[in-house]
This record gives sequence, structure tokens and C-alpha cells, in this order.
Amino acid sequence: VPASSILASAPSDRNLDAWRDLGCRTTHCNLEVLQESTLVFLATKPHILPGVLQEIRPAVGPQHLIVSLAAGVSLQKLQRLLPAGTKVLRLMPNLPCVVQAGAMVFARGEGASDEDAALLQNLLNSCGLCEEVPESYINTHTGLSGSGVAYVYLFAEALAEGAVKMGMPGGLASRIAAQTLLGAAKMLLESGEHPAKLRGDVCTPGGTTIHGLHQLEKGALRATVMNAVEAATQRARDVGED
Repeated sequence: VPASSILASAPSDRNLDAWRDLGCRTTHCNLEVLQESTLVFLATKPHILPGVLQEIRPAVGPQHLIVSLAAGVSLQKLQRLLPAGTKVLRLMPNLPCVVQAGAMVFARGEGASDEDAALLQNLLNSCGLCEEVPESYINTHTGLSGSGVAYVYLFAEALAEGAVKMGMPGGLASRIAAQTLLGAAKMLLESGEHPAKLRGDVCTPGGTTIHGLHQLEKGALRATVMNAVEAATQRARDVGED
């Protein structure tokens, strides 16, 4: 999409500088976006969104496709706050979208067609993996992938610190840890194998890996990560009910 075809709106210039640097047009008027565009992304904090929807509601028409990125705000609520029949989709991205390696899921409201879903998916495929899912999966995706990015960063930090403890310089350890995660993820995606199968392939009887894995199991890594996904998913549900 040419940058000149994108119009971004925000209350302050501070939030618009990055868009201007990319060559996009900017405004402080949300209604101007509705007048100029047919595909509209709502990227606000959840508590801000109802006020934005109330503001733009008079300008929303059958030509518009509204895509909400607000965490926890259901399609039912979006449809209630917009004119009847509005084409609405709910999208949940994650941070690596900024390096075109994101994981995104979206669900469509009652008014959105197969063509609308295909348009959104085709646009977002350039930012990484994009899948249409039932809306009930979106909060789980938040716990798995939206928040999961931070879990992976914590694990990468721990890997590198382990190497530093054993005498490796910090910068080198961090680069190797990151590349290790990247390579492991690439093998998962390209091989289609279950993680347990690939993990077993690395282990040799009495070798270094099984000794390391034993320590991770003693530390309850698997259960702790599962608990983290559960806690973040539940928090995403709670945000939607606040």
C-alpha cells in the first residue's frame, strides 16, 4: 500500500511523527479518516475505544470496513456501538509485526464477508503469520503470542546469562541465544514436526542436552510457562469485562 494512501489520526503530534517519517498523511480528526478511507483500523487502548466509536459512529457507512485492535473488546460490543450492519473485524497482532515476523489472528463480525476477511488477511500476510479464528481464540492468542513474546525474551535473557556465568562475553551470548531461538522456531515451522520430536532429536543418551533438560524439568519450566499463558489469557478476558 503506498504510504500516501494511509491517513493516521491521533490526539498529539508525538504519536504521528513515525507515520510522517514513513510518508503517510496525518490528522488530529478521526472523522477525516472515515471521510478519506474505507478500511479503518482502530488502534486505541480498550478504555478509550468507546469514546472513539461514539465520535465516528455518524460517519460510518456500508462502504467502511472497521478493524479493532483493542484488547478485550468483543465483536458484540463493537457491533452494539456502531451502526447496525457495520462490517467489523477484531484483530490481535503482536510486537514482531514491526519486523514482518508477527503472529496475528482475527475474527469477523456478522456483517463482514469472505471478501472482507480475505482483504485483511492479504494485507497482513506481509507482517507475518495471519490466521482467521473463532473469536473465543483471541484472548488465548493474547496469552500465547501477544504476551508470549515477553516470555521468549525472558528465556533468551536466561540463556545468555547462563553462558555469561560460564565465561562467555555478554554480547556474544545474547547474539547466540537469539539465533538459537530463531533457528529452533524456523525448524518448527518448516519441518511441521511436533516440538517433542525435535527436542528428542537433539538428545543423545547420557549427553549434554538431557542433563540440561533435567534441570529445566526440576525447575517446572513446562508447568510455569503453561501457567503464564493461562494467567495472561484470563487477564485478557477480565479486561473485556471491565
